Amino acid sequence: MTPTARPTETLLAHGLGGSEFLPVPLTAVLIGGAWALTISFAVIAFAWRTARYGRADAGRELPGWVTSTVDNRWVRGVLAGAALILTVCLVVAAFGPSHDNPLPGSFYVLLWVGMIVLSVLIGPVWRLLSPIRTVLRIARGIFGPRVVGLTDYPRRLGWWPAAFGLFAFVWLELASPEPNSVSSVRIWLLCYLAITLVGGIICGLRWTEDADPFAVYSTVASRLSPFAKNTDGRVIVRSPMNSLTTLPIRPGTVTVLAILLGSTAFDSFSAFPQWQDFVAEQAGGDGATGNQAIATLVSTAGLLVFVGVVAVTFWSAARAVGGVQQPDLRRRLPGLMAHSLVPIVIGYILAHYLQSLVEQGQEAILALGDPLGRGWNLLWLSDAHPVYIMSDHPTVTVTLKVVFVVGGHMLGVAAAHDASLRLLPRRHQLTGQLTMMVTMVCYTFLGLYLLFGG
Repeated sequence: MTPTARPTETLLAHGLGGSEFLPVPLTAVLIGGAWALTISFAVIAFAWRTARYGRADAGRELPGWVTSTVDNRWVRGVLAGAALILTVCLVVAAFGPSHDNPLPGSFYVLLWVGMIVLSVLIGPVWRLLSPIRTVLRIARGIFGPRVVGLTDYPRRLGWWPAAFGLFAFVWLELASPEPNSVSSVRIWLLCYLAITLVGGIICGLRWTEDADPFAVYSTVASRLSPFAKNTDGRVIVRSPMNSLTTLPIRPGTVTVLAILLGSTAFDSFSAFPQWQDFVAEQAGGDGATGNQAIATLVSTAGLLVFVGVVAVTFWSAARAVGGVQQPDLRRRLPGLMAHSLVPIVIGYILAHYLQSLVEQGQEAILALGDPLGRGWNLLWLSDAHPVYIMSDHPTVTVTLKVVFVVGGHMLGVAAAHDASLRLLPRRHQLTGQLTMMVTMVCYTFLGLYLLFGG
């Protein structure tokens, strides 16, 4: 896409400014990224001989007023209430006119991308902002605890419901026939609200933590946040590398990460002209309903392949780690190493979608000034105009993309190395992690190529 293109042309065009705006040739970026990861691994392997992260007491407490403010029920109530009101406005807007409707922008940009940025900066914000969680808490406060949580959430489910929800979201965005239509988003959103509400009534607030796709998404991103709470409930600041080790290990954890990384990679791949021509050829190109269904099936298959490749390669690399004799430990290795995927996932998502948040996010916020298309000008938002700063500086934009991808992979290598020092026998701590290193180098090379090669 040219740098002068504007996000209004299509909501789902996440990246503006391609490889032609790189300060060096794409080949140099690919080779340099792979070498940067390899060299960083060599330096870390010989200079980092003992595990540094994963300590329960890591972090420094912030002043008491910080914890008091964060835990203040009025502050939390105002924020949760504002999120609930915004959700109600968007649901109402979902039944309004399609032209300039704020729902798709708020759904794809502010929710999907904005939440990950907030979670990385300050922690798992969806626990506070979730409208269903707020409704359940209100109901429990008015009618008593018996109306919420009729039974315990089954431990064996883990994050699997959230994984299905996340796949449903990325399928809607990347493989469905009309991802940008208000009606498609409306149906998805109403199904999500209904399922989450019923699940919360049956299984209590635990459902809104482990089964809600956005809650799990926020939890994953928050493992790169410098802020957390210690065992005493005090707000602390610590290295994000320490936060990574607190990623919950649940059934479905690796699948959730594979969906997030694989779907973002497929989003890049789907911009390749060869793939678009292939899908059009399979569909026949005449726009008939049957042919549109074929195109949807082909896109769905492509999405599943990308998610499956990430899941299988990471699972295989973790299981192939050397020096582990205990069968139970080897079986659990993919989960124990899963936190090393988080920086890679977040780095690639930011590289792919940050420009969308900065530019299309402005459009989504301004559209909230007239959510029903009645000519309103709430908070004078309709008088403002978006600034396409990243499109106007394409070289800076693509350089940031490279930094996010390579930086995320370097953090992933460091996290995998530290985990290896904790999990592997001493004489296998270096050679045992080579399979993970090779896998991450491949992720780096392919991630950069998919991001700019199309």
